[in-house]
Amino acid sequence: MTEVRIRPRQVLILIIVFIVLLLMVHRNGKRTCDGPDYLQAMYTQQQSDTLPKIYAITPTYARPAQKAELTRLSHIFMLVPNLHWIIVEDSNSTTPLVRNLLLRAGLENRFTQLNIKTPQEFKLQGKDPNWIKPRGVEQRNLALTWLRANVNVDRHAIVFFMDDDNSYAVELFAEMSKIKPGRVGVWPVGLVGGLMVERPLLDQENRVVGFNAAWRPERPFPIDMAAFAISMDLFIKYPQAVFSYEVQRGYQESEILRYLTTRDQLQPLANNCRDVLVWHTRTEKTKLTAEEELIRKRKRSDEGIEV
Repeated sequence: MTEVRIRPRQVLILIIVFIVLLLMVHRNGKRTCDGPDYLQAMYTQQQSDTLPKIYAITPTYARPAQKAELTRLSHIFMLVPNLHWIIVEDSNSTTPLVRNLLLRAGLENRFTQLNIKTPQEFKLQGKDPNWIKPRGVEQRNLALTWLRANVNVDRHAIVFFMDDDNSYAVELFAEMSKIKPGRVGVWPVGLVGGLMVERPLLDQENRVVGFNAAWRPERPFPIDMAAFAISMDLFIKYPQAVFSYEVQRGYQESEILRYLTTRDQLQPLANNCRDVLVWHTRTEKTKLTAEEELIRKRKRSDEGIEV
């Protein structure tokens, strides 16, 4: 039988290769954002009481998919105890559909239901593309008025503009909770602006120095509404910070942020803006041709049923 001799140098090389492989496996398997164990510990009752409250402002309006959209969002609120939902309906009064949904989700003490109607001249008509007119201006401004009148200014809180058709990872709200007083936190958004991801660009010191936006990159803040959240104290400090109809298309984000911060003061989050935790999705317009035919016959498939 042939004797196999392994020299000490060969043993050392094998050990080094083994250690390198272990490190590569560990690095590739490591989550870039805080994972489920972290979130579970963070959101225990004792811990959640010390977190800043996040006020999520959601403009909404009556349409066939409204309940489905809001139901999906409500699941985020069930998982994140420091979230308070401000839903502002584009209507002359609040509706039982929205209130019942909030109550069924177990959010009795964690929502505010408001309403204000968009002026007729700013409402989308017929086949108007959804970008032709500014949306949610009245609703977001009413929510800001409510916040300024009702929030305890001595406790740190966060404000986030949460559209009802986007997709959100629960980790996003853990990131939001890291926003410091007097700061605006920013992160990437997926599937927006004609890109796979729009994101802030950072220098070697992890400061925001620009953005990779392809659409109207000359905007002061060329980011999506889902790309930032704001420390509540800034809205108290700058009461003139509101949304406006008198701005160019795509400038609503820049309009609100210009009152509150500058680029160099933005606080990058989500693994220094390398993790995507929110996506600019949109539900396809509901096709109800058969339902319309029933209505012409004075019938409905949902008679006595809330859909």
